[in-house]
Amino acid sequence: MGKKGQAPPPATIPAQAADPDAPPPPEPVPPVSVLYCAVCTYPPEYCEFGASLTKCKDWLKEEHPTLFDKYYSEEALQTKLGTLSLEAQQKLEKDVAKKEVKAEAKADAALKKKMASQITIKRIERNKRKHITSVFGLEAFGIDLKKAAKQFASKFATGASVTKNAQGLEEIVVSGDVSDEILEMIEGEVGVLKGIPTDNVELVEEKKKKGGD
Repeated sequence: MGKKGQAPPPATIPAQAADPDAPPPPEPVPPVSVLYCAVCTYPPEYCEFGASLTKCKDWLKEEHPTLFDKYYSEEALQTKLGTLSLEAQQKLEKDVAKKEVKAEAKADAALKKKMASQITIKRIERNKRKHITSVFGLEAFGIDLKKAAKQFASKFATGASVTKNAQGLEEIVVSGDVSDEILEMIEGEVGVLKGIPTDNVELVEEKKKKGGD
């Protein structure tokens, strides 16, 4: 309804209804679906710029053979390399090989460091009836400390937080004596606590010194 004394605005008439000969409105364009490599996370056509081309090609051949033929069949490679000089081809092959060797060495070093890492679950006595439990070293195995602390707090219905120890390194402190339960959670790979070898976990007990506060 228009203002008093004014006629209401005319109703909007669709263009097609006003002109039956007008072309129909365009169909909505569906979103573009992009495939990403499960190895390097790049689209398959860009895997060559990553550091794991051999593994990428193996994955693509297994999961998407049609795309593998499109990018890495002998015909596709000949078409691509045909535009490069022999010197450029050799340089490209050497660069890819160097990247893969470097990536493998980095992965091996990271794995060795990870397997040598130690997780310490410490039962700390505050007084005769009160204890806290600290967990140190989880981040070496890719565990998000905040998520782990939240999981402990929910599991034990108690306080749990990420703090820094005397050495300035982060650890999780949980209220209560729950060291054995946390070890069981690690062994059972509960929640975020996955991929931790139990041989790398150590239980320690720290008693309050006599005469201490």
